[in-house]
Amino acid sequence: MKYTGIIAMLLLLLTTSCSDYNKIIKSTDYEFKYKKAIEYYDDEEFVRSAGLLKELVNIYRGTSKADEIYYYYAKSHFGMKDYLLAGHWFRSLVKEFPKSQYVEESQFMIGICFYEESPKPRLDQQVSQKAIDAFQLYINLYPNSDRVEEANRLIIELRDKLVYKSFLSGKLYYDLENYKAAVIALTNSLKDFPDTRYREDLMFMLLRAKYLLAIKSVEEKKEQRLSDALDEYFTFVDEFPESEFRKDAEKFYETTAKLLNYKEDTNL
Repeated sequence: MKYTGIIAMLLLLLTTSCSDYNKIIKSTDYEFKYKKAIEYYDDEEFVRSAGLLKELVNIYRGTSKADEIYYYYAKSHFGMKDYLLAGHWFRSLVKEFPKSQYVEESQFMIGICFYEESPKPRLDQQVSQKAIDAFQLYINLYPNSDRVEEANRLIIELRDKLVYKSFLSGKLYYDLENYKAAVIALTNSLKDFPDTRYREDLMFMLLRAKYLLAIKSVEEKKEQRLSDALDEYFTFVDEFPESEFRKDAEKFYETTAKLLNYKEDTNL
């Protein structure tokens, strides 16, 4: 009986709440409707705040309150985890109200929305790049902002995701024994992300890919590719002399050096 009473009370409150919301929806008192929308937003009832603000976007267009409505409409979508629509409205605010008090935060939130949409490293990373570009633009526009530190931190995180995607692409080519494609992919990764924390792994995989590409090459291409692998070995051990991969790298060197010496002997 006790629980039945509690359930009945909750249902009554829910019904009353829904009834009140429906009355607000039907109201033509837009100031009242806006006030209630902000109250819903403050109470984290984002679906209801967005429902009210959707109508008010058009009602207040061209007024001094328009940018504020855009802002809370975007924030309501963000609260609902609808990052695609939230980002759209933050971008609209920045574009249509460049002098608004909400522009700086909206510019930052554009990056956050892209960040939240950023997929796992194995998937296409175009959204991650958009997030990086948005954060970089924010830093350029507001270099003294308190949010710059967070923007830089998120850029580093996103760039690591991009380079890890490149690493996985190179590894995929390697696993498929397409060493030429692996060399291209890994070289591009190191060129695009020279400061990545995956640098040692990328450089060793590049060395290994060049070594195997050389070993499996036709005779007319083998000598040049062996030389390339040897150069890659020296580059790797010079930068990472204490690497955990040093022992394997030495094996590549020994085999490569012997094959090059044999080649030189046969040309005598």
